Amino acid sequence: MKPYYHTVQYYETDKMGITHHSNYIRWLEEARVDFLSQIGCGYDVMEQEGISSPVLEISCKYHKSSTFADVIEITTKITEFKGVRMTVSYELRNTKDNSLICTAESKHCFLNKELKPFNLRSTPYIDILLNTMKDN
Repeated sequence: MKPYYHTVQYYETDKMGITHHSNYIRWLEEARVDFLSQIGCGYDVMEQEGISSPVLEISCKYHKSSTFADVIEITTKITEFKGVRMTVSYELRNTKDNSLICTAESKHCFLNKELKPFNLRSTPYIDILLNTMKDN
């Protein structure tokens, strides 16, 4: 999988010129959407079939700050998949010096149109997700 790249925007920084911590959560979503699209299991495709995937939990550990115009490389991988639930992990690095900026994890579930738990094991997405986990 290709990593996702985000360039830190001026409006994402505070008065000290450092990226505000809340923006990292947005970048995780950008990277996750990109990752799922790359593997052919994008949110747009799933939602057309009545499947949604809300975030249940998110954790983020900040290792080093980033600043305006830094380019951040975000690698994303599925670390756990249980049919109805999925865990995604992230590693964010500054391309300037390859320094580790942040590590994070998000947990998701899958719901059907009626917002009831939905097991992806009954769909073609199961093979895509399981193969992705093997490749990592």
